[in-house]
Amino acid sequence: MNIKKKLKILVVSAEVVPFAKSGGLADVAGSLPLALARKGNDVRIAMPRYKEIEQTMHYITDFPVQMDWRKETCIVRGAEINAGSEKNTAAVPVYFIDSYHYFDREGMYCHLDDGERFAFMCKAVLEMLPKIDFQPDIIHCNDWHTGPITFLLKNKYGDNGFYKGIKTVFTIHNLQYQGNYPKDILKVFGIDDSFFTPHQLEFYGQFSFIKTGILYADVINAVSDTYAKEIQTKEYGELLEGVLEIREDDLYGIVNGIGYEHFNPRIDKLIYKNYDLENIEVKKENKENLQQEVGLPIKDVPVIGLIHRLVDQKGLDLIENVFDKLMKHDLQFIVLGLGDPYYETMFKKMQEKYPGQVATRIEFNEKLAHKIYAGSDIFLMPSRFEPCGLGQLISLKYGTIPIVRSVGGLADTIHEFDADTKTGNGFVFQKYSANEFLEAVERCLLVYNQKKDAWDYLVKSAISSDYSWDKQAEKYVDLFNVAVDKKK
Repeated sequence: MNIKKKLKILVVSAEVVPFAKSGGLADVAGSLPLALARKGNDVRIAMPRYKEIEQTMHYITDFPVQMDWRKETCIVRGAEINAGSEKNTAAVPVYFIDSYHYFDREGMYCHLDDGERFAFMCKAVLEMLPKIDFQPDIIHCNDWHTGPITFLLKNKYGDNGFYKGIKTVFTIHNLQYQGNYPKDILKVFGIDDSFFTPHQLEFYGQFSFIKTGILYADVINAVSDTYAKEIQTKEYGELLEGVLEIREDDLYGIVNGIGYEHFNPRIDKLIYKNYDLENIEVKKENKENLQQEVGLPIKDVPVIGLIHRLVDQKGLDLIENVFDKLMKHDLQFIVLGLGDPYYETMFKKMQEKYPGQVATRIEFNEKLAHKIYAGSDIFLMPSRFEPCGLGQLISLKYGTIPIVRSVGGLADTIHEFDADTKTGNGFVFQKYSANEFLEAVERCLLVYNQKKDAWDYLVKSAISSDYSWDKQAEKYVDLFNVAVDKKK
């Protein structure tokens, strides 16, 4: 394997920071390409141009895309993300797949024709390549929206010499989101009915975007090593465990990194005051400012932060079951997020019941999220399942100690802290149990309240940890080379 070869890489994602975001997929798709570019690779990004994207961009080209019996115009627009560091001034081009018919509307997702919208994106991305004269070694497809690219490349475009050497890597960010649509969508793709079988594209009577990506990609990647193993089991496989077992030899797991250009208390412009190891005491000032902003008493008690989509996956029922017991401790609890109305109401009621201890903000607020990372002492992620998780990695960098369930990427990145041996970087529980979760919180509070030297060591160690994309990008380069070297 020639891992020193510089690669041409097209990263395709439905959302990319800083242009459009609904979750962690956007953070990954906006940060990994920058790290790959800093290593000298020719990296470019393709994504839809949603109506909400306001950044300045320029016209590149346009062309018709066959969608069933009609043609829809694709307009490709361009912009750049600066990937530079102090030693490198690389920029990553971004190609926006624009269509007035499919993307000139409010909201990225939850439209009745989402299947057709992302089918258009998949076809347009492939047809764009010769028109912009870019022949990548690798198309890195991310999550269900991009799965059909792997099939189309092999079965619809493979006879065209331009596409013959292109390989695909398909990354599963969350297997729960699958993109399953009625069989009629085959016509939109121009795919023959003969492919609609259980061994190929059919999935419980529907066409599955994610199954297609898994079956036809040259290499498959999950966003942590543990998650790659979990999704081959019935408990976490979301009915696709059999398909993943078939591809077991081509399935890898790479933990996500985070972009320290965005998440770094030393340079973060969104927090109250910057700090690092040299002036760690300033973290306390961030805490006091946070308490003031969210309306909690300014006092030296442990502040626990929770920043999540408020959905069942995040283990919020565990918090609900032990919340009254938690509130018997002298602590404060800050919640930020949107999601299931049940959990939104639950956290609002908690604030009403414990107004001096709980602050609930039901909103998406990137600025406040950074302030919570910086101002909290403890970060909660008691997830039912977690493919990778970014929150625990971000919290470490801000010296905010995570409490997690040992599942998916959380198991790969957070290990139980031992105050005597000074090993570990957080507090961990195994079983999906409210009592085990409460015990983990109480172990954490014990160290915070009674073992100050150990807590200070833990905080400094957390800030010093390195989960940067620059480190993880090297593993992606190796994985891309596995795909490049793979025989057809």
